[in-house]
Amino acid sequence: MEKKLLIISSNHTGHGHKSITESLCERVNAHHDVKIHVVDGFRLGKDLLLKIGKSYGPITRNSENLWKMIWKLSAKKASLVDNFIETLIRDNFLQLLCEVKPDIILSVHPNFNGSILNILEKENINIPFVTLIADLVNIYPLWVDKRADYIISPTYEAQNKCIEFGIPGEKIKLSGFPVRSRFFLKNSNQRKYYEKGQPLNCLIMSGGEGVGNMKKIAVNLLNHFDCTVKIVAGKNEKLKSKLEKSLQPFGERVEIYGFTQNIQDLMLTSDIAFTRGSPNVMFEAIASNTPLIITGALPGQEEDNPAFAEKLNLGMVCKNPKEIQHTVAQLLEHDGEKLNDIIDSQRNFINANAAEEILKFILQIGGPYLEIAKVKLS
Repeated sequence: MEKKLLIISSNHTGHGHKSITESLCERVNAHHDVKIHVVDGFRLGKDLLLKIGKSYGPITRNSENLWKMIWKLSAKKASLVDNFIETLIRDNFLQLLCEVKPDIILSVHPNFNGSILNILEKENINIPFVTLIADLVNIYPLWVDKRADYIISPTYEAQNKCIEFGIPGEKIKLSGFPVRSRFFLKNSNQRKYYEKGQPLNCLIMSGGEGVGNMKKIAVNLLNHFDCTVKIVAGKNEKLKSKLEKSLQPFGERVEIYGFTQNIQDLMLTSDIAFTRGSPNVMFEAIASNTPLIITGALPGQEEDNPAFAEKLNLGMVCKNPKEIQHTVAQLLEHDGEKLNDIIDSQRNFINANAAEEILKFILQIGGPYLEIAKVKLS
């Protein structure tokens, strides 16, 4: 019997939630008994909530301190956030349930866990609800609601944080981070090890919103190494224009991109990726077996991601652009020993089957659309 999975995601708060959703949806071909319906949770709140969702990009690009304040306030007042969003989405969410009639609900965004569970509880609608955490280390209360049937955690660190928040261990599923299949090499040995004297292909990016000291990093690399540099400015068109003008003297050694759907091609052809500590970008680089140099992280949910990567030898951390030369030199010394060690660590760490395992786990939870839900929503 076909099951219906409703995924509550987001198209505007970075690209990570959307990428995670896509990684699950592409596995559907292997499961002919499931139909997935995806909705942008912010659209359920119409204009007001959608404007709030779309403000994420401008805020994180232009004011990290403001974002830090918002993150901390929402962590302290999680119930107020839940109640506010519940009020905005209630009618449209109930209508969505009537139309889709899901057997299972999966949320991949923290803003829609408590709010949706509030609605289900008040309406006495018994549909299994699962949360898939999209962060790695810094988990805050909006991710963890004890009423969820299960919370799927991508890392041990996130799992431990859930336990600290009082989630019973039996409700937590450790999974690995789901990554779209096109980021994985065809076989684990396809990435070649670095050899002494080899020119470097460098990729500089900072998540879908395009933030960070990209120009300084690029100039430092181009002035001190035999390298080419590709820069992804994401949705930040103003940044892209500035970079094109300022880096023009370096000619063909530099290529600058805006938001691109083919980021996997850039990663797979790069020797080192310089990126912010965005969970999605980090794991896509790891999946493509591209050594990381993490140049910063958004305050709040990304704060400890650089240390996470360094601890597991998935990359190095260099938050000061002036120290890029020294960091890269460390990777290349002794015939690239450190760089090649990172390549090995990434291969051993990544779970290429995470998305498939998550989907299978979710589909085992829900039965056919429950009669109580049918009655309530008729």
